[in-house]
Amino acid sequence: MKKTLAAALALAMVLGLAACGGGNNGGGSQTPPPPSGGSSTSQTGGSSAGGSNVATPAGPVANKDKPLVWYNRQPSNSSTGELDMEALSFNDDTYYVGFDANQGAELQGQMILEYITANIDTIDRNGDGVIGYVLAIGDIGHNDSIARTRGVRKALDTAVEDGGAIKSDAVGINQDGKATAVKDGKLTIGGKEYTVRELASQEMKNSAGATWDAATAGNTIGTWVSTFGDQIDVVASNNDGMGMAMFNAWSKENKVPTFGYDANADAVAAIGEGYGGTISQHADVQAYLTLRVLRNALDGVDIDTGIGTADDAGNVLSDDVYKYVDSERSYYALNVAVTAANYTDFLDSTKPFGPVSAQLSTDSHPTKSVWLDIYNAADNFLSSTYQPLLQNYDDLLNLKVEYIGGDGQTEGNITNRLGNPDQYDAFAINMVKTDNAAAYTSLLG
Repeated sequence: MKKTLAAALALAMVLGLAACGGGNNGGGSQTPPPPSGGSSTSQTGGSSAGGSNVATPAGPVANKDKPLVWYNRQPSNSSTGELDMEALSFNDDTYYVGFDANQGAELQGQMILEYITANIDTIDRNGDGVIGYVLAIGDIGHNDSIARTRGVRKALDTAVEDGGAIKSDAVGINQDGKATAVKDGKLTIGGKEYTVRELASQEMKNSAGATWDAATAGNTIGTWVSTFGDQIDVVASNNDGMGMAMFNAWSKENKVPTFGYDANADAVAAIGEGYGGTISQHADVQAYLTLRVLRNALDGVDIDTGIGTADDAGNVLSDDVYKYVDSERSYYALNVAVTAANYTDFLDSTKPFGPVSAQLSTDSHPTKSVWLDIYNAADNFLSSTYQPLLQNYDDLLNLKVEYIGGDGQTEGNITNRLGNPDQYDAFAINMVKTDNAAAYTSLLG
């Protein structure tokens, strides 16, 4: 009887100590309050590399509460550009990572203008006083594409405003300068006035529906050359994939300056062969931010850790390479023009950004699992630059990432491979269309 009573008392003491250890009273450890910009769910949930089905003292984290980063395609209305704040505020640990599209677009336009100005004696190929350019549009409904089209037109004085915004429609063929989406611009250089005309522009969409299509751009430049011949003095493109297709198909041989965007490795190298220039959207900073925001939410630390304030390994970004807009819950990398003057500094596009390339300790930052998709596995920028950068950073940040490549045409090609979100601790989503955030949040909600 005494042995039975002693055993019962011992069991009661063990249970009592266990209860104290998990509560807010007594001498046991306490869960800290959620950090600024974060939520308490990310501190107590998740798991190690095995996935988040492993229960913690507070129980498993619901998928709707797991950290989520939209990247590269900002949830928004593809017609108006209005941000989808419901998607951007899906939970307390939801953010967007991209780049400052307007700043980059204006930089691209200015880069083209400066090239024309510096080379005015030779750029007018047929000497007719008209600087004719053609423009490859990536996706007429994509905010970044819209911004880049507007940036080129604004800089070259061919922009037409409608309701206070520059039109970004494709003009098709505009040989006579009478298209309504653009106007003939005027540039005065060296005391002489030149007309600038957008001879043609087109959305580069293939027969299967994929946009930003390099092969389509490569074929289209042939059509434009057949129509305009030596009236084409400049080739502009919303990205380097399309720009390089046109450069290799025609403009390299004919020494016509071609300008793109993204600073893909092949485009940067091609500047030494006559490619006019490109814009680095600091993919190295974007890729870091994409995974760093998730890492911070999973660690339950202030969202600014390793971004604006140094982390325990010394990683930190300076404010001249990124900005954060709180009202949009969005991190934006800033852009840099890459031209013949500096292109050798950008030849390795997959090298991590030096100030944020220190390895995190697995003791303080245990391995977590992330589901990440790329809207189109064939996209040159995402596959040859962005994903290799992500794969460098995932090791540095102790994240086990599953990479899913889409077909660039339908959300279903991606979402049907997110059949079991329970096994992941966080998600990074790159949509096919900016309108379709609900296709993903419905799987998590």
